[in-house]
Amino acid sequence: MRTRCLLLLLCSAICFSIPASLWAQAKVKLNAYTTVKPARDAAGNIAKPSAAAAVSSLATFTYNVTASRDGNTYTGAMVGQDPFSKHFRPTTVTTPLIPLIITFNSVATGLNKHGILTRTKGQITFDPTVADTACLSAPNDVPLTLTEQSPLFRAVNFQFGATAVGDTQYIDAFQRANFWQFVGGTNYHTLVNPVVFQPVMLNINSADGVAIPASLFGTCGSLGIVTLKTLDAILTGTLLPQLAAQGVDTSQFPIFLLYNTVMSVGLPEDLNKCCVLGFHGATGSPIQTYSPVDFETSGLFAPSIHDTSIMAHEVGEWMDDPFGNNPTPAWGHTGQVAGCQNNLEVGDPLTGTNIPPVAGANGFAYNLQELVFFSWFYGAPSIAANGWFSDNNTFTTDAGPVCQ
Repeated sequence: MRTRCLLLLLCSAICFSIPASLWAQAKVKLNAYTTVKPARDAAGNIAKPSAAAAVSSLATFTYNVTASRDGNTYTGAMVGQDPFSKHFRPTTVTTPLIPLIITFNSVATGLNKHGILTRTKGQITFDPTVADTACLSAPNDVPLTLTEQSPLFRAVNFQFGATAVGDTQYIDAFQRANFWQFVGGTNYHTLVNPVVFQPVMLNINSADGVAIPASLFGTCGSLGIVTLKTLDAILTGTLLPQLAAQGVDTSQFPIFLLYNTVMSVGLPEDLNKCCVLGFHGATGSPIQTYSPVDFETSGLFAPSIHDTSIMAHEVGEWMDDPFGNNPTPAWGHTGQVAGCQNNLEVGDPLTGTNIPPVAGANGFAYNLQELVFFSWFYGAPSIAANGWFSDNNTFTTDAGPVCQ
């Protein structure tokens, strides 16, 4: 699994020299990033996009593009119908939404100068199905309900610059804008249809997780940290097989809704190894795509990392890189990528950057991450709406020379 580091929110060693009692005053924010778990073949190698698409019933198309950034030809797979064809019809992917109610049996009591939490026995439960009265305001205070009602699943009139791209879901609006030169004014749509499943209760042992109470750092809410290895083993080893027995197949995209719960790539008490707020993955044969995503209100991250911003990141990346392996010319040194990266992850270059807040029909102002267009990765000229390279025009040129 390839991890990616967010420069914008990076917490330095100086931050960790501050005693825990002073963290509230210092308003230190935790490091936040995402990752991807790409599809693999029988030998354990990362599968080619076309090979992965062939062993999944997910609605996908393959594309071939010659990149102006390096002159090479690239082949990848995306969810939906080929925007370069001439006859369009909407594609809808059923999206099971599974709330995870997670109980931690270890509670943080302090922090040493090395960024390691001290802890003791205790329980804190994170439940996205009940009202968050500390960090949200009634009537919009239930994370699961807010997620269901968000522009990720409900239609909103989206306009990017001078271009009205449609009354539709955010990721569909992005995708229409992505290929606007070919699909503008047509019935081209790629939609997700959420189906809410019964909540699943998980009990995380003290070796694999820790909860930071809101009182420790004076934040709005508590935060749970579970090792990525532990959570993914539960998802792929237990929950996805259970969903398959209930009729969920590889044509669908299960989303596991976390609430103020993130993942670590090392010991859960080591804040230097935290925090993965979500990822999209592809597993098994036939290949099943899926994603665990945090609905964030804790206040331990930058203000732009809030409510559905991470879900916008992950659903957008799933749509444009469902198997986690679409190749691009190398790019980097932006967003959460400190070095170079060579895949079509449309959220990573602008992690921490949102479009203006979007009001839902419920009156809630949703945070949605800005996403990067196809042409930014492969090179100018842009085929997107307005000739842009990202859907709020933060990027005004393509990714430039191949990253070194």
